[in-house]
Amino acid sequence: MHYQKIAFKSAQGDTLAARLDLPVGEAPRAFALFAHCFTCSKNLNAVGNISRALNRAGIAVFRFDFTGLGESEGDFADTNLSSNVDDLVAAADFLEQNYEAPKILIGHSLGGAAVLQATRRIPSAVAVATIAAPAEPSHIKRHLQAAAEKIQASGEADVTVAGRTFKIKQQFLDDLDQTKMHDVIRNLQRALLVFHSPIDNTVGIENAGKIFEAAKHPKSFISLDHADHLLTSENDSQYVGAVIAAWASKYIGETEKNLTAKDLKDNRVHASTGRTGFQTEITANGHSLIADEPASVGGTDTGPTPYDLLVASLGACTSMTLRMYADRKGWPLEAIDVRLKHEKVYAHDCEECEDKNTKIDQIEREIELHGPLDDQQKQRLLEIADRCPVHRTLHSPVVVNTSLKR
Repeated sequence: MHYQKIAFKSAQGDTLAARLDLPVGEAPRAFALFAHCFTCSKNLNAVGNISRALNRAGIAVFRFDFTGLGESEGDFADTNLSSNVDDLVAAADFLEQNYEAPKILIGHSLGGAAVLQATRRIPSAVAVATIAAPAEPSHIKRHLQAAAEKIQASGEADVTVAGRTFKIKQQFLDDLDQTKMHDVIRNLQRALLVFHSPIDNTVGIENAGKIFEAAKHPKSFISLDHADHLLTSENDSQYVGAVIAAWASKYIGETEKNLTAKDLKDNRVHASTGRTGFQTEITANGHSLIADEPASVGGTDTGPTPYDLLVASLGACTSMTLRMYADRKGWPLEAIDVRLKHEKVYAHDCEECEDKNTKIDQIEREIELHGPLDDQQKQRLLEIADRCPVHRTLHSPVVVNTSLKR
């Protein structure tokens, strides 16, 4: 995942720290703006996983720390939901002025309430996704009950949330009470996707029901079975990102800029591996995929290995070549299945090898042809399999010229 560190000004003039996650090797199809949960930050693991999933679908993600949180300036005690909404609008304005206006808004927990409130002020947004969002922001007050009396008596109190202490003022609670969501949701006039876990102990599932009921179509609901409020399981957050990407694709469309980008003569495959682990993001001709290694060798098994991809390319090329040849001949070939296996074997297993003491690469390829073909047609197709371009490449001298980008 490629990213840029960014700083922009809030409506109140504070410098807010942001991060723009970009698709690997291609122009973004669209930009998404992410609002993190109450007292969280842009660097929450779940946010990163959702961003990576969206990046793989060609969607850039702009995430930032609200005023007074994370790396952003300002005093958290002076903020409230309304100021968070103002921060979101400032972020959307920054994107529009410097990159492209966001088409997708995503909010987690109280951030979900914030994006619902901000939508009417961000006209570029066509799709809104909430994750574990409260139907009414005042819901959060029940988590502050221990300090409520002190806040009412002195106007402020220190509150510990997720092991961190923050100062909460009376104005924060008053703002929650004054923010009404039903009419905002009913008049959203955007596609809405609601995620919620039925076992969320922080914001109950009934909140999702109220949001969904208030919203008009198009609207969708996804149950995050077994997920906790913060999506601490990597599988849960990656699932959320993948579903948002697939769902939003219906609404963001393809811009002329995107279509032009796919026609560029630079058709290089782009592979990018991060600081830790072997998970590698690959972009090929505008399509995204993941490569990895098994857990047994230190990977996380989130994608095929490099050798799997190599052998897969031979299988795909073989199948395509047979399809093209049979169609040209008008033969009744209904389908092709190609099964392949790569392994390192000692050369003494190879009758044609001169040095019997070294290991060589061996690919076993089994082809299954479906359809009423006669034996002569099947034999000819078996011969044609060896003529597929990738097969020829593997049997030809290959020169790899490597250079450092300067």
